[in-house]
Amino acid sequence: MHSTHRHITLPFTLFCLLFISLLGANSLAAETDTAPVTQRLPHTAAVPGGIVVLDIGPAGNLAPEVYYRKKRVMVVQNNGQWQAVVGISLTAKPGKHQIRIKGQSTPLPFQVNAKQYPEQHLTIKNKRKVNPNKTDMKRIRGERGRINAALRHWEPQAEIDTHFSLPLTGRFSSPFGLRRFFNEQPRKPHSGIDIAAPKGTPIHAPAAGKVIERGEFFFNGKSVFIEHGQGLVTLYAHMSRIDVEPGQRVSRGEIIGAVGQTGRATGPHLHWGVSLNNTSVDPALFFDDLKSLLTAP
Repeated sequence: MHSTHRHITLPFTLFCLLFISLLGANSLAAETDTAPVTQRLPHTAAVPGGIVVLDIGPAGNLAPEVYYRKKRVMVVQNNGQWQAVVGISLTAKPGKHQIRIKGQSTPLPFQVNAKQYPEQHLTIKNKRKVNPNKTDMKRIRGERGRINAALRHWEPQAEIDTHFSLPLTGRFSSPFGLRRFFNEQPRKPHSGIDIAAPKGTPIHAPAAGKVIERGEFFFNGKSVFIEHGQGLVTLYAHMSRIDVEPGQRVSRGEIIGAVGQTGRATGPHLHWGVSLNNTSVDPALFFDDLKSLLTAP
């Protein structure tokens, strides 16, 4: 009897311990499931060329559709809220702006503040890169359709990595937003940042994404466009070579090509642009160390 009693008691004890362990695991899983999602988002700068992050309501199962200037806006779940991540155009006027949430009649306002960007005067030896001829213009118009389609590209994605790594190490030769003059003729503001480096320097993807366009364009030279989710698109221009194909998925740090001087360029460098809701925004806003990036020599 004594040995039989011991034979029954030991499995029962193990069962109790296992049951208690499972209860604890289930409790932990429940706590994990209900914990609010925290996402690293770009810095906020409510200026032309900047970004604003707006709370648009408690997080639920279905993300709301949000539009700014009739363009679809990124929406992410963050700290128990749905948040709209809105890119502001360099041409935006200071004052009150608004986003519209599908299904809601009242728009959500936000303020845009003034910002004055410095001027940059460049001399281009190839005068056709400043004043294209008729043949050039026909090519440019054809390329513009492809470029616009890439910048408009939208893919649904719940979690988006907006914390970027630098695509290469080099000298920051031209910051974002410069009011540019080519051969003393005014042109559009600088829509990205220029990183000067020797020809052939590898260029790395700053975050995971999908290649949606590549080609050699009149102004941008050899270029690659990568979509990172919900209309967040990065552009790499003036490359000497391209190592990726449209439709290819790339991971953070993967080599996508190399620095060059193709297109309209005064020296070997990477023009790196970031587009959000089909709007060029300052790439520096996607880094933790914002101050050092903006003041890099």
